[in-house]
Amino acid sequence: MTSTQPSQPVHSSPNDSAPADPFLSVHTTVVLLTALVIGLVIGGLTALTGVSVPAAVIAGLTSAGAGVPVLRTLIR
Repeated sequence: MTSTQPSQPVHSSPNDSAPADPFLSVHTTVVLLTALVIGLVIGGLTALTGVSVPAAVIAGLTSAGAGVPVLRTLIR
């Protein structure tokens, strides 16, 4: 009893599938990470002044959000 199986390629070629585009570009990643750091610093400094934690979080979020458009134009 011999059975023949369909032949399958042994090695797949690297050109079989096109490389996927990255989820975020390098520019977007740098802008968002920089805004995150700015928000953390401002939020931390605001918390150290003695205001309530929710107010410090709002200050950090506001500074990060306001920094994104500015950083987008500054970082090229």
